Amino acid sequence: MSKAISTAALTLVTTDECHLCEHAHQVLETLGVAAREITVDSAEARALVIRGIPLAFLPVLTDGERVVAFGRFSKKRLQKELGL
Repeated sequence: MSKAISTAALTLVTTDECHLCEHAHQVLETLGVAAREITVDSAEARALVIRGIPLAFLPVLTDGERVVAFGRFSKKRLQKELGL
């Protein structure tokens, strides 16, 4: 069983005009999960990459230590990953 993640510490890395990013917002909203959003070209995103968080397939949802979800978000998988 996966360890529950505090949703208060989640960061969503996105980019402009990204249909997968829009889908990620919809999935997170459906689950009632709030995540702080940053853009992939921000200094914060660069800091995540330096810490080892891959941002190759946007959007990326991270807790700052690992990738929780990326690309096309799955409601079922996020529920499992977040312990919802």
